[in-house]
Amino acid sequence: MPVHKYGRYEQVDLPDRTWPDKRITVAPRWLSTDLRDGNQALIDPMSPERKRRMFDQLVKMGYKEIEVGFPASGQTDFDFVRSIIEEEGAIPEDVTISVLTQAREDLIERTVESLKGARRATVHLYNATAPLFRRVVFRASRDEIKQIAVDGTRLVMEYAEKLLGDETEFGYQYSPEIFTDTELDFALEVCEAVMDVWQPGPDREIILNLPATVERSTPSTHADRFEWMHRNLSRREYVCLSAHPHNDRGTAVAAAELALMAGADRVEGCLFGQGERTGNVDLVTLGMNLFSQGIDPQIDFSDIDEIRRTWEYCNQMEVHPRHPYVGDLVYTSFSGSHQDAIKKGFEAMEAEAKARGVTVDDLQWAVPYLPIDPKDVGRSYEAVIRVNSQSGKGGVAYVLKNDHKLDLPRRMQIEFSKIIQAKTDAEGGEITPKEIWEIFQDEYLPNPQNPWGRIQLKAGQSTTDTDGVDTLTVEATVDGEDTVLTGTGNGPISAFFDALHSLGIDVRLLDYQEHTLSEGASAQAASYIECAIGDKVLWGVGIDANTTRASLKAVVSAVNRAAR
Repeated sequence: MPVHKYGRYEQVDLPDRTWPDKRITVAPRWLSTDLRDGNQALIDPMSPERKRRMFDQLVKMGYKEIEVGFPASGQTDFDFVRSIIEEEGAIPEDVTISVLTQAREDLIERTVESLKGARRATVHLYNATAPLFRRVVFRASRDEIKQIAVDGTRLVMEYAEKLLGDETEFGYQYSPEIFTDTELDFALEVCEAVMDVWQPGPDREIILNLPATVERSTPSTHADRFEWMHRNLSRREYVCLSAHPHNDRGTAVAAAELALMAGADRVEGCLFGQGERTGNVDLVTLGMNLFSQGIDPQIDFSDIDEIRRTWEYCNQMEVHPRHPYVGDLVYTSFSGSHQDAIKKGFEAMEAEAKARGVTVDDLQWAVPYLPIDPKDVGRSYEAVIRVNSQSGKGGVAYVLKNDHKLDLPRRMQIEFSKIIQAKTDAEGGEITPKEIWEIFQDEYLPNPQNPWGRIQLKAGQSTTDTDGVDTLTVEATVDGEDTVLTGTGNGPISAFFDALHSLGIDVRLLDYQEHTLSEGASAQAASYIECAIGDKVLWGVGIDANTTRASLKAVVSAVNRAAR
């Protein structure tokens, strides 16, 4: 490959950098640019109805700063901005809308005009400052580029004073576009010149946005650039330093997080990383990353599937199934070892909660392979474990316990998982919880509508004499014939084994476990019996409201499986 065509990105000389020792402890200010940067990147830009639906979704989630368009770019954006301003209650009192403009007088006038009557509004002006753009696009010197920013700022102020009344709380944002490729000293020079015009001070903030218009470096270098600007800007206490990462190298989320550690106050991005080329930074991932560290993102992601549905409708795109926090498969494990660990994690949390006398939700989340509790974003546990040919006993056992309250003994988990494995190997693909249950029933539980096996249990009665010997009488159908079997032993199971000897069936007990499936007078019990039957070792399962009958059913299950 022609690597000679590319040069290394220039590093920042910052030997005393402090950001690596910083931690993010609170959420930053957020700005959603879904309706501007996100919308302009769509093959089919949003209709007014779709834009409004996206705006309402952003408001519902709790975003307080929303870039709603580029009103000077066309009538559609202008009309949308007017519509939400003119409709009473469309923009909550604590929400600030922002609009973008280039540094041309006619565009600035049209942009400010779109904001008439707004309660809180910001004009966002930008111009490219990088050497390549100065040389190739504008053919202008550094001073000429700086003058564009200065003149644009002055025009924004003039038209705001002329067109907007006192009812508008007016703000200003400036972006040296292509900041990532702009010399730091020049980026600082331009920002200082803009501030000299705007004159930030108490109750007169300026937003300085330092966009990674094209992501060109590692997140660490991006952080160095932010810390350098953070240190060297004058009037820093009146500046909201904003980060606007793009994802060209695939590290926009990390770049945003490190920028916050390096002094950024705000992050601009889009839901699910929509935007030009590889997209803007993903606000959902950023917010959920904070949430997963116990930091309130100040944004409501509790119904993440509703957010996704709205996003997919408005953007006419689909969220990838592996997208962090929201994709269909992100809380799902197919791997057997992963499934076993998840199952044990859930069980450990349930046991700890019971021991403490609290609910699982009161504990700190600690389940292997699940960085957050899926319930916190509106997901259920049903899809956490899904079974295919790579799955092991843990996944199958989890499905049965979660869906049917059957807590299979460990060796039985191994036995049944082999049955499932054979099916998935033969047919390929994923096997659903419904199919797992149907296979389990067919393998272990008698079906009255489609009975199979030598023995069908009808009724039984057990008595105990003064010496502690049990006599068991069982009514059953054996090989299609009604039969009464009688046996004696030390307990009903031993007596049933003795009764089966009369049929030439030699059964030895290897393991026995039972548990209730629910609480209350009508609770049923599940019995699991591991038997040696001839040269076979098999498990049987019985379910009944009476624990003795459940045990006998489990023996019949094992015997019938041996003869199947």
